[in-house]
Amino acid sequence: MNRNLAPVMITILIGTLIGVCVGWAGSQGGLEYKGLGIFLLCALLAYVINWVIYVPSMIAQTEHYFDLTGALTYLSMIGAALLMSQNFGTRAVIASAMVAIWAIRLGSFLFKRVKTSGKDGRFDDLKTNPVVFLRVWTLQGLWCVLTVACALAIITTGADKPLGIIGYIGIDIWIIGFAFEAIADHQKTKFKNNPANDGKFITEGLWAWSRHPNYFGEITLWTGMAILAFPILSGWQYAVLISPIFIYLLLTRVSGIPMLAARGKKKWGDDPAYQAYLDKTNRLLPMPPKW
Repeated sequence: MNRNLAPVMITILIGTLIGVCVGWAGSQGGLEYKGLGIFLLCALLAYVINWVIYVPSMIAQTEHYFDLTGALTYLSMIGAALLMSQNFGTRAVIASAMVAIWAIRLGSFLFKRVKTSGKDGRFDDLKTNPVVFLRVWTLQGLWCVLTVACALAIITTGADKPLGIIGYIGIDIWIIGFAFEAIADHQKTKFKNNPANDGKFITEGLWAWSRHPNYFGEITLWTGMAILAFPILSGWQYAVLISPIFIYLLLTRVSGIPMLAARGKKKWGDDPAYQAYLDKTNRLLPMPPKW
């Protein structure tokens, strides 16, 4: 094995094992299908979908269907969980609808964005190496499993409970997060589609309150899902609460804000107006504009 590829292969292995372990933990005390935990089966499905679609994407060296595959993975896991568990209780139906609404909106938004721009610059170097590109698709499988873990726990639980006040709080928080993400994405798309804003950075709408209101919304909505799931968890199932923590760390420490910050610095780093925007606008948590 090429020494340069060894770390990549290890990442693929670890990324798969983590997802399987979370699938096992989420299955404890949950419903089974033919002797296997439904949660675990759904986790495995996430990897299978991404590996299958990786093949034609690798051959064509294209990332055009990456985000769409992510949305398909979420919808497939939720659909499979409902089909195998036959759990159509209030909490399970609401959690399933929340995931479906979020996945369809975000997946179609990202797919349209890539189609409009012609490519996603993050993949320029990754898609030319089959093993490195496989790592990307494997990590998306892990991403999907960890992100939707709380919803899967709700659907596959063997001990459902009435929503109660905690459940309604979780739903309200999810709605707030979803609204923030959807509105922020719409505002930025509208801004970028205006020829007069070519080469400019957005400082209006929710983007005057936060430099990353869409990421705030993403973190918030999955926190709401975790709160909705909390009352029905027990034992090893509490491991699924890693979901909002994972989302927060991913977006604030790995692939979200750090990448955009570096890109913004490269593009507008010497612009006094951009420096003023950084100084006067909160990094993540929305606060009233200081302008």
